[in-house]
Amino acid sequence: MKLAFFDEFRLGVVRGQEIVDVSAVIAEIPRAHPHDVLRAVIEDWDQWRSGLEWAAEHGHGIALEAVALRPPVPRPVNIDCMAVNYLEGGTLDALPPIGAFHKTPDAIIGPGDAMVLPDTPATIFEGEAELAVVVGKRGKNVAQPDAMDYVFGYTNLIDGSARGLPGLNAFYPMKSRDTFCPIGPFIVTKDEIPDPQNLAVRLWNNGELMQDFSTSDMAHPIPRCIEFISSVHTIEPGDLIATGTNHGGLNPFMDGDEIELEVEGLGRLRISVRDDLKRSWQRETRHDRQTQGKAGPTPQLTGKYAPDGDREL
Repeated sequence: MKLAFFDEFRLGVVRGQEIVDVSAVIAEIPRAHPHDVLRAVIEDWDQWRSGLEWAAEHGHGIALEAVALRPPVPRPVNIDCMAVNYLEGGTLDALPPIGAFHKTPDAIIGPGDAMVLPDTPATIFEGEAELAVVVGKRGKNVAQPDAMDYVFGYTNLIDGSARGLPGLNAFYPMKSRDTFCPIGPFIVTKDEIPDPQNLAVRLWNNGELMQDFSTSDMAHPIPRCIEFISSVHTIEPGDLIATGTNHGGLNPFMDGDEIELEVEGLGRLRISVRDDLKRSWQRETRHDRQTQGKAGPTPQLTGKYAPDGDREL
């Protein structure tokens, strides 16, 4: 089943190119915040599932293009992101140690929204294409053999980054900016994704394919990620676990960019990028630079914080 919020955060089930409003099925759930509704549905999925399926099958479908899709996980308690969790297409000499970091829930945006680049001296802004796990139940110290029982479903996630910032804990200002966690367009329940460790992940920037890899390249698979994260803190229904990216295709995000991410089976997430400072970078990937023998990230060319000042391309 594909679950989505649309318009005024009404809950819907996606049926082909249509969405069916199923909010009447869950009308008894208190609605303090849309995420409270989602969490209640996830926690008592066995109770709600048959009614949602019936409503989706018999209800009136609305064209997806006629509604405004919202973030399918509006305000998770935790957004845990795996760090350096891909083997980079076999180019790493050794298995990277497992690690993760947090993003703030205020980083969440949804389909059609804009990632806003802040006025900060980052060397480059990037967005990482990732498969995200939607947690299905509360757990602490979950063992790997049991870990998939804690998965409710999956969604697309872009991990926004403002790289090169100074400071002791650079990951905090680099990763936890408002709008730096686009997700969507919906949640796909785990029964529709039989093998999450063998999915194509693709990201386009202005129609050009920039990232193209498989989740089979994941260094620490999903059960190990869940085991690790739940050893640090309790995971909650509706939490997000971003499983990492292959870094070779990372490329600069700039003002006016139209970004599309599609993890196989999860639909296509479309967002835009806004930079009021209109900064610019050379349009190249990390892989491009490596094959040309260039070190470090693509340098900023124009705009505030450009190393040589503002200059024409």
